[in-house]
Amino acid sequence: MEYFKYGNEEKEYLAARDSIMKGLIEKYGHIEREVNPDPFSALVGSIVSQQISTKAAETVERRLVQRAGQLSAKKLDGLSLEEIQECGLSFRKAGYIKGIAEAAIDGAVDFEALKSLPDEEIVRSLVGLKGVGRWTAEMMLIFSFGRKDVLSFDDLGIRRGLMRAYGLEEISKDQHPHFRDLFSPYGTVASLYLWEEASN
Repeated sequence: MEYFKYGNEEKEYLAARDSIMKGLIEKYGHIEREVNPDPFSALVGSIVSQQISTKAAETVERRLVQRAGQLSAKKLDGLSLEEIQECGLSFRKAGYIKGIAEAAIDGAVDFEALKSLPDEEIVRSLVGLKGVGRWTAEMMLIFSFGRKDVLSFDDLGIRRGLMRAYGLEEISKDQHPHFRDLFSPYGTVASLYLWEEASN
């Protein structure tokens, strides 16, 4: 099991930049969030988990692994849409997963090569796939590629954490760049604390 890598350097930087973030870091200590360094299986897992509970997603993913043998492009491409659907997925999600597997096999997206690209290029490559929006791509940046400067405006938990921590009624798209710049270059680490605040 791997976790998102960060340490005292990032925490001290954020604490020095902003007193409220300093308070969150002191309140929650070091936060461990699991990551999946294999971008293909991470993206499949992300599609599976869209709009369903974590527990339901784990069940579906386990069934997919049992059916395919492993969450690889070759194995999933070998399954029919119906076989993928029978694991507990909607027809639409099954289609997205087949499309992602085909894109990996025919080279439309080179998942290994993505690792060396800048954040925005990774996002552009991934949002070209059906079923992958900006939020999913940004979560991939964090939970598969381990990128340290992601503060997703599209993430409800992050917006909720910002509102709670900073005493705001709402966060508009115009306000988001202020927080992104405030936490940069460690926006992801700030996100970990904002998620924690939102859920407590």
